[in-house]
Amino acid sequence: MLLLKLAFRNIFRQRRRSLLTALSLGGGYILCVFSFSLSEGSYNSAISFFILDHTGHIQIHQDDYLLRPKIHKTIDDPQGLSELLDANDEIISHTLRVFAPAIAYSDTDNAPARVIGVALERERSTSTLAVKISAGVYIDDTLDAEGYYSAMIGAGIANNLNIGLDDELILISQGADGSIANDIYIVRAIVGDRTSPDRATVFLPLIAAQEFLSMYDSVHQISILLQDDGAARSVATSLQEQLPELSVAPWQVVESTFYQSMQTDKQGNVFFMGFIIFIVFIGVLNTVLMSVLERTREFGVLKAIGSRPFKIALMITCETSLLASLSLIAGLLVSVPFTAWFSAVGFELAEPMDIGGIVMSHLTGEMSLYVFATPLLLIIFFAITISIPAGIRAARISPTEAMRSH
Repeated sequence: MLLLKLAFRNIFRQRRRSLLTALSLGGGYILCVFSFSLSEGSYNSAISFFILDHTGHIQIHQDDYLLRPKIHKTIDDPQGLSELLDANDEIISHTLRVFAPAIAYSDTDNAPARVIGVALERERSTSTLAVKISAGVYIDDTLDAEGYYSAMIGAGIANNLNIGLDDELILISQGADGSIANDIYIVRAIVGDRTSPDRATVFLPLIAAQEFLSMYDSVHQISILLQDDGAARSVATSLQEQLPELSVAPWQVVESTFYQSMQTDKQGNVFFMGFIIFIVFIGVLNTVLMSVLERTREFGVLKAIGSRPFKIALMITCETSLLASLSLIAGLLVSVPFTAWFSAVGFELAEPMDIGGIVMSHLTGEMSLYVFATPLLLIIFFAITISIPAGIRAARISPTEAMRSH
């Protein structure tokens, strides 16, 4: 308690210097919190994009389909799996999909395409496919009067083939049984624009895609949407135990390249913020050493009356830590309401940013313990670290040296 009282007294002895130091520390903390909030908000936006666009929180496949996708690597009892997933309270919804490469033809042109067959009603509640339609309507799985199924095509294919709504689309591919697959579909919707990730995709009703590819009731993928974003790994592990013959992967595995890049970027962000704080603390160290130099006589007197060097060094550490703590309290008072607003409201960008197919037009932050605690711990660490050489310098002052300095 005595050390704390002395620390308070010594901090306010040089009020202007202490105020400037506190402002630099508090300002550095606020800057770090904003940076972490922005980066975490951007990561969460990207994660939400992948999850809702196509990945889901969890995917189920046959064996090594993710690494080497082949048309014959199918899930052969999707209906039984659907019943199992529907009974799981942790799951909001799931959808069934099949995939195949194809060549798309119009009357005059052709273009490569990726065919995706989707369980239409389940897809509507699991992904944002219906939201991405830029023209036309979300299709159903019924045949029209002429016996054709409907299709939704990417804007890139529509442009390359020079076709639009209600035009015929011919698809040719290879069936799962090795046969040549070919059929005609009627375009009922255009998905996205010519720069979107789905620009070369043809979406078909699941039953139409299964018939087209001779897959009967089989599917390639089951994509799952969970109640809790943070439960992907645990739920995937639980499902894997129930389905040992299949591969159950959380989104972190499905989008492993993105996830690893995000983790590396996070580590780099912590290192960069730590470096910025270190630069700030170089100035703080200069201030503390100057304070020690000005108080040479005081430390000499303390040594003369029997104070141990350790207690003198500890007093310097207490002063520096107390000043850092007061700065952090002030920084928290400013950063908490600002971060709350930033995470709830955010702000619009003057021009949308396209980052690897993820278009961001609105930036929001993240309000979490990580955002506030990481820079706080960095500042406390550096405060204690830089107080050590200053404390050692003060502890080594002898009474004789103190007398000579005055």
